[in-house]
Amino acid sequence: MRAPLPLGRVVATPGALELLKEGKRHPFDLLARHATGDWGELCAFDRRQNEIALREGLRVLSSYETTAGRVWVITEADRSVTTVLLPEESL
Repeated sequence: MRAPLPLGRVVATPGALELLKEGKRHPFDLLARHATGDWGELCAFDRRQNEIALREGLRVLSSYETTAGRVWVITEADRSVTTVLLPEESL
């Protein structure tokens, strides 16, 4: 079993927090899944990209479906920050 992904500072957008509230989900649940390598609802290609990102020090993405909609969790390449956001809020 690999070590958990360092999350750095954790932030969330207001939109993601509202969606999680509507879906009766807590952001900590998604962060725990993300940190332990449960990437949620990603295709095989994106899962492989995350495995490469862990080895190479690149950005890591998870995607979780809730009853209210989809939420992303992204840890930056330098592991300084992890953001919980809606897909449409990504840059």
